[in-house]
Amino acid sequence: MNFELKTTGLAGAATEKCDALIVLVPHDYSGVEDDLSALVAETIRAGDLRTKAGQTLSLYRPSQALAARAVLAGVGEGTAAQIRTAVTNAIAALKAPSLKKLVIAFATPVTPDTLRAAMTACADATYVYTLTQSKPRSVSEIVLCTSPITDGDLQPALKRTSAVIAGVELAKEWGNRPGNYATPSLLADAAEELAELPKISCKVLGPKDVAKLGMGSFMAVAQGSDEPLRFIVLRYNGAGKSEAPTVLVGKGITFDSGGISIKPSAEMDEMKYDMCGAASVLGVFRALGELRPAINVVGLIAACENLPSGRAVKPGDVVTSMSGQTIEVLNTDAEGRLVLCDALTYAERFNPRAVVDIATLTGACVIALGGVRSGVFSSESALASALVQAGESAQDLGWHMPLDDAYGEGLKTRFADVANVAGRPGGAITAAKFLQRFAKKYPWAHIDIAGTAWKSGTAKGATGRPVGLLVEFLLNVEKNAE
Repeated sequence: MNFELKTTGLAGAATEKCDALIVLVPHDYSGVEDDLSALVAETIRAGDLRTKAGQTLSLYRPSQALAARAVLAGVGEGTAAQIRTAVTNAIAALKAPSLKKLVIAFATPVTPDTLRAAMTACADATYVYTLTQSKPRSVSEIVLCTSPITDGDLQPALKRTSAVIAGVELAKEWGNRPGNYATPSLLADAAEELAELPKISCKVLGPKDVAKLGMGSFMAVAQGSDEPLRFIVLRYNGAGKSEAPTVLVGKGITFDSGGISIKPSAEMDEMKYDMCGAASVLGVFRALGELRPAINVVGLIAACENLPSGRAVKPGDVVTSMSGQTIEVLNTDAEGRLVLCDALTYAERFNPRAVVDIATLTGACVIALGGVRSGVFSSESALASALVQAGESAQDLGWHMPLDDAYGEGLKTRFADVANVAGRPGGAITAAKFLQRFAKKYPWAHIDIAGTAWKSGTAKGATGRPVGLLVEFLLNVEKNAE
């Protein structure tokens, strides 16, 4: 998708020949002396347009603009959240399948945050998954028209947001793919394609390589499937070799049946989304390849399927992780932590400045936080705060969850060093406590995206979260290193 920024105001937006024009109108709007502005002012005086965020008025071929269709959309006080709501509702109001060029005109002062809100809302509202269906994505060109007077230079925000959107849409693409179009091998191919971008390299390890490393926990999950596992190592080298990298670890269960502890059949199709942590890592590297910040980043993806078969790991089996710790597998449907723990041990070799794992890990996190905020777990308060703040800035929200030692008591077992599940209470926290055992040699955080990585129901689909949060966090690492 191509975004273009023009500081022409509403008068200039009216001269853009386009399929649709959206005008974002604040509650304190006062029109100026051009025809489109006068029209907006008149609709407010007549009571036809209410400027509360999300309220819209649709027009067909208005004489005051060259657009085939126009939507006037209220933005209230013009905050980033209100802009996002307005753009989303305005695009829904257009209901035109043949839109190719869209113009968004701001009748309100624009900041980098509100520009980002409009761009991300537009990208989300016009996204179409196309790989296995014939419905194309029509919108390809978006012109953003702002007043010549803006709050700061908007071009850096345009560039950054465009890169993040490209990363989010790559994450959506792989999250939405059916399991037979997103096997571990295909996911590895996607990672290798990213190595064509500047400063990015990729190495893919297969079953024999993983066995040599002693990743017994990861291999145990993969052994029930005919699809071979893949362990993917992406590197972005934007700084000197002496600069410690930030490591991102993505859960890559490309389909999760639950294994022997099989899930109910209803909505099991949504378990193709269990690799959204891995997809978010791919999306981040896509953005890094465009933004090229002066930092080093490593991406680790442990990819496999979790299926039941005569070879599958069984409840009660004990496996040995790469760290040497033994794990009693009480529930084979708690497999994400089994693949992540070996990846967390592998991360030690990079002497990282920090490690962040991202996983659709627990239904308990969905119950705790719903689909609004991702759960952020870390005993490093500075790291947790940096991630939460990055989420606020990126409009990709997280929430710092507790990680008290007492929550780990339920993971004790007579038959191994640790069990892979505790009881139901605090399930998102006990899962994080399990991972924490394997991440003691560096600053570590865990982001549970089970509630935010995809939507169910009529809006079913991957969201691309938390690519925005992670890119913002990494760019802040660059800023703090300067």
